[in-house]
This record gives sequence, C-alpha cells and structure tokens, in this order.
Amino acid sequence: MSIERKQVFVWSRNIRLFHWVNVIAITLLIFIGLVILNGKLFGVSTDGKILLKTIHVIVGYVFAINLLFRLIIGFIGNTHERWSKVLPFGKGFLKALADFKQHKKSTYKGHNPVGKLMVLALLSLMSIQMISGLVIAGTDIYYPPFGNYFSQSIAIDKQNIDVIKPYSKINVDEAAYKAMREIRKPFITAHVYAFYGLFFLIPLHILGVIVAERREKSALVSAMITGYKHLPNDKED
Repeated sequence: MSIERKQVFVWSRNIRLFHWVNVIAITLLIFIGLVILNGKLFGVSTDGKILLKTIHVIVGYVFAINLLFRLIIGFIGNTHERWSKVLPFGKGFLKALADFKQHKKSTYKGHNPVGKLMVLALLSLMSIQMISGLVIAGTDIYYPPFGNYFSQSIAIDKQNIDVIKPYSKINVDEAAYKAMREIRKPFITAHVYAFYGLFFLIPLHILGVIVAERREKSALVSAMITGYKHLPNDKED
C-alpha cells in the first residue's frame, strides 16, 4: 500500500549553502592535501609545494568561514538550523535512538537519531581541522591569522619580517625556528588524524544517506537542493 505524501520545507537556504560549499571545499582540501603529503612521489618541486600549500590555505579559509557561519546560525537560526534540532543532546534523544533501532519510526522531518550523531562527529572533526589548519598555515607559510605572530617569533631582525619566506632561512633564528616547529607538532598530529577521521566518516555518511533514503523514501538528497522533503501527510515534527 502506497503512503500519501506531501512536500514539507525543512532545509533553509543557509543550510543548503553551507552543505554544498562544504562538500566542494573538503573535496578540494583532501585532493590538494594528498598531493602535498605525497609530494616526493609526484615529483613536486619546492616552489610547487609552496604553491600547493598556498592554494590549500586559501581553500581552507573558505572552509573555515563557511564552518564558522554554520556554527553561528546554529545558535541564532530558525527551526532546523538550530543545534537543538540538529545535535544529539535534546530531551528524549536516547529514546528516539532506541525507537530508531527498533524501526518504530520510519520518517523524520530533520535528521534521524543516527544522522544527528554523524553531524556531531563531522562537525567536531571539521572544527579540529579548522583550528589546527590555521595554526599550521601560520607556522608553515606564515599566513594569517597567526603568520605575523610566528614570523615575529623567529625573526632575527623584528623590523624586517617581510623577508621571511617559506623554506628560506633569511632573517630566521635557528633556535626560535626549532621551538616554533615543536609548538606546531601537536597541531600537525591533530590535523592528520582528523583528516583520517573525515576520510572514514564521509563515505559512511554517504552510505547512511543512501540507507536512510531507501528506508524513509523522503527525498533526502534532493531535499538538500530544494529544501523540501516528501513526508507522510500525518508526519509530525
């Protein structure tokens, strides 16, 4: 027996914009990052590596601004933009998760309980990538927001930091440079492991969307384009 369905607006323009900018930015960052990590294998020169890191950082700025935009509207946005609707911390979440596992509920206006757990995991890893990436950009190619601070910290002549360039020892104090590299080590580690985490979770997320679409039949994919899901007529939020 077919279920009569209606179009219900769920995902705002803000959410859809964030989602697709995020998809494009992360795809580019992963691709460029893999080339940088395997620079020797691909025969990338020093200048080529600096260029790739520069592009990586510029795309990273887009990623960071987009993520900050999403974090902010989670507090001030409407309905399904808000964290209370998106993250697995709301009242009754554990019961909703148990019902989901027992197939007591077939469709959801927003994210299903497992989807909320996935959103939390993805946002956590993306936040780690953003913070660690900005620090690395400052210690590696001396880009904002921390580049000027680290350039000052390693400069012999503090009045002439403009001559400090990536992979150059001009005006660089060796001891201070080594100390800076020690500071950045945990951020490198966090960046790499968060990358591996995203590399694992993103395919899992896509698989989850496919499974949920087959289960709910609510047009999950097209909803992230149009904003509308197809829900049963008696569907309540």
